[in-house]
Order: sequence, then structure tokens, then C-alpha cells
Amino acid sequence: MQYWESITGPGTIDEMVADAHAAGHADFNARLVGAWIAKGILGSPQVRTLHRGSDKALHSAHQRRLLLIVLDKRRRSPELKLNSLAQIPLALWLWWGEEYVAVQQAQRAFSTWLGRGQRNKDVARDGAVGLLRQIDHPLATPTARTRLVRLVTDLGNGQALTPRGRAELVDAVREVMEPDSVFAASGMVRAVGPVGAPMTCEHVVAHAEIISLAVQHVLRAGVSEQLLEEARAAARAWTADYLAERPGLEAAAGSLADAFRSPTLDEQVNTAGERLLYTVGLLLRQRQQ
Repeated sequence: MQYWESITGPGTIDEMVADAHAAGHADFNARLVGAWIAKGILGSPQVRTLHRGSDKALHSAHQRRLLLIVLDKRRRSPELKLNSLAQIPLALWLWWGEEYVAVQQAQRAFSTWLGRGQRNKDVARDGAVGLLRQIDHPLATPTARTRLVRLVTDLGNGQALTPRGRAELVDAVREVMEPDSVFAASGMVRAVGPVGAPMTCEHVVAHAEIISLAVQHVLRAGVSEQLLEEARAAARAWTADYLAERPGLEAAAGSLADAFRSPTLDEQVNTAGERLLYTVGLLLRQRQQ
């Protein structure tokens, strides 16, 4: 049994620190509790008011367990920064609900995950490299791959997509997905994935546009509780539909079957931010139409 499974009730900040120390995290202290609340790694405690004065605020049992889960993840993967660890509470809110993580905490965790400046660029580049892996053709040139990653990274970092920029993006996607050395003479169009869920150049460009729209909005105006809750509901509904179809897609995907396998728990956590960001972009696009 994991140590956090023995926690059954709420506790004060002192008990949170004691939990961490008992689990072998001797460097954790009360100052970090406050810092992690501000970043959305932890939620705000419930203030207790007594007849005379006030007692120390209480952190729920779920938050006490969350702290130990985050600390355990940090110990197992010391290279992870808070921005990456923020996906743990974000995933709890997305898949398990507000009983575990309040929407206000999810807001802060989402902002921490996306980040600004270099951190945002790192997140954007990770997404661009992931996209490249999905659509890459063996005969695409290194120059074409580098160009695509650069353009998609810039869009994911908040750069506006102009008509000229979109034309360049379409060209970059085609150079990677449909290199001229293979497709120019035939005029054929490549679709990646099974018949039921093909990914063409236009699908890839549309995906990049949606991410760009979401990032620009979040960096400019933040994400409201209402928009985040709408994104959560939509993401859960779409995911349920996908999971129902997943076995058939996996069976029909051939060499790309790995892209449709059942996600592990770690993968569900590590993709929570990206899933919500994409869904926010879809909702924003629907509002524009």
C-alpha cells in the first residue's frame, strides 16, 4: 500500500509537512505549501473560525494525498519542473472532478502548465515534435522536418497565424507528409491512420490553427472558470466517444496501431494540459462561427 492511501481525513499545514517527511521528503516545508497553492499544484485550504480567534486552515484528504503523489512523481523524475507536475492536479480535475480538485485550482494549474516565455516555448516545441512523429514520411528531408517543427512551435508559442503564415504552414506540412520525391508525379494525397479517422494535410493544419487560437487567447486573457468547465465537459464527452471506437481504430490502423492503443495512466496525466488546450481552441473556434 502506498503511504498516501493511509490518509483518510483533512489536515493542517503542519500535518501536510509531516506527511511529506514521513514519506521521505525531508526537504519539503510550509513555505513550499504556499508556493504550490499559488501555482495550482495544491488547492486552497478551508479556513476554520473558532469562537475566539481562528484555528489553522484544513487541507482535504484528497489534497493531502495529492501532495504525496506529486512529491513521489518528483522523486521518480527529478528532471520535471513544476510546470510538468501541474498536469497531475489538472488530470485529477479533468477525469475525477471537483471532489478532488476545485476549478479554481485547475485554472492555476493550467496556467502553470502552459507557462510564459521560454517555458511556453518548450511546451509548444514538445507539441510540435509530437505532431512531427505522427505525420513524418521516411523520405521527408531533415530541412523540411526542422521547418515544420519551427513553424508549429511558433504558433504554439502565441504567434498569430496570418494568411501568408498559413500558406507557409500548409507547404511545410506537405513537405513532411507528402514529399515531392514520392507524391509529386502521382498527385496522390496521403492520409495517416485508419479509414475511420484519417489525418490529411488539411487536418494537420486545422489542428495547428486551433492550438494557435487557444494559446493566443489564454496568454492574452487567461482562461475563465466557465470556459475551462466547458472544455472539461466537451473533452470528457469526446474522449468517451473515442474510447468506444478505439478498438476498431486500433485494429484498422496497421503500422500506426500504437497511436490508438489504450492510454496508460501516466499518458492520461501527461496529456491533460494539451487535451484541454486543444478543446479550448475548438470551443473558441465554434464561437467565432
